[in-house]
Amino acid sequence: MSGLLEVTDLRRYYKVRAGRGPFAAKALLRAVDGVSFRIEAGRTLGLVGESGCGKSTTGKLALGLIEPTSGTVNYAGAAMPPTGGLEWRALRRRIQMVYQDPLGALDRRLPVGAQIMEPLAIHGDATPAERRERAGAVMDSVGLQPHQVDRYPHELSGGQRQRVVLARALMTEPDLLICDEPISALDVSIQAQVVNLLLDLQDRLGIAYLFISHDLRVVRQVSHDVAVMYLGRIVEQGEAESLFARPAHPYTRALVSAIPTTGAGPRRERLLLQGDPPNPVNVPAGCTFHTRCPFATAQCRSEVPLLRTLDDGREVACHRVLESALQVAA
Repeated sequence: MSGLLEVTDLRRYYKVRAGRGPFAAKALLRAVDGVSFRIEAGRTLGLVGESGCGKSTTGKLALGLIEPTSGTVNYAGAAMPPTGGLEWRALRRRIQMVYQDPLGALDRRLPVGAQIMEPLAIHGDATPAERRERAGAVMDSVGLQPHQVDRYPHELSGGQRQRVVLARALMTEPDLLICDEPISALDVSIQAQVVNLLLDLQDRLGIAYLFISHDLRVVRQVSHDVAVMYLGRIVEQGEAESLFARPAHPYTRALVSAIPTTGAGPRRERLLLQGDPPNPVNVPAGCTFHTRCPFATAQCRSEVPLLRTLDDGREVACHRVLESALQVAA
């Protein structure tokens, strides 16, 4: 069965200066380095990792906002059209993006009602009256009031602005929303409201999400499947329930062990990472995580691990994955 969105061996490289000065040599920054995943209709894939690991670049590649260096993106069984072309613009009706900063994503000079109706005006398939009717229905579905249609972005709260961004994305009835850190700029109380809204919209409309975040608590709440990125590569992916219950990759174990716990349940032993992520321009040989991994061996320092499938269907890129799994089970 093919997925709604299928990304295969996706790569995006940039040439950057390796030093200072006009005569500095060029180096290769591997922002996304061989990423593959699939999102089924009506399901959510959570994409997690530290800042700078390539999550947002992956989301823009999946949407077609930037061209990949290599690899393929297929949507509903067809290849993603070239960026900016007529076919790509038509496809944008079915794939929309929700950005991290709602105030930055909105035009401060226009009322939010005009911005909500803008997608239908761009695609030119509705009369002004139909746009207003559709905007009213969508605003109601995301919890906005009719009188707010004439407000400007600065007159709304952060949660209301994010609801405006969601309403605008929903105007074209998309099948997939790419949510790039959609709640990180909001207060904690507002975060819960937006998360509940996303879950409710998925239940009612059957929308699929690519949910990009560094907050594992939220990812655990909203995701059916999870992919963990480190320095441009996916190191572990699979069903959210098994990944959070039995993380196999040392990096995933460290992230999961840092999630605050409450109640009387068993406490997970904390796995602390030493040092900072390596310079992405000068990635170490072998496993890119070996400089911070407490279980690294000589093989880890010389040989790049490939994703291997475990018995529960998860994929893990670790030479010592079986040993790690046994340690977690113990």
